[in-house]
Amino acid sequence: MTIRTLLLLLALTLPGLAAAQFRTLPADAKRGEIRSLGSMDVEINGKPFRLAAGAQVRDAGNLIVLPTAIPAGAKVKYLLDAQDMVLRVWILSPQEVAQPDPRR
Repeated sequence: MTIRTLLLLLALTLPGLAAAQFRTLPADAKRGEIRSLGSMDVEINGKPFRLAAGAQVRDAGNLIVLPTAIPAGAKVKYLLDAQDMVLRVWILSPQEVAQPDPRR
């Protein structure tokens, strides 16, 4: 294999590796179904919550999304702060949804 071929193969492989992003969700994160109620309000499992200041919502690709862009009925894992406000939300990928919830 020539160096040129090797460099070409490497150039074609790296973008795919960069796109494959792994994330670890906290073990104490709760599972639920979410929908946005407005700019700083969400509903998780039918219960209204307020988003904490600096709250982050991440999509299945681990990118930050606006709370108003949360798809209604999305399966999520989430963390609450000391005031029971939503601090972090991770929208689950189909593979993550299929995994059993260790908290049950």
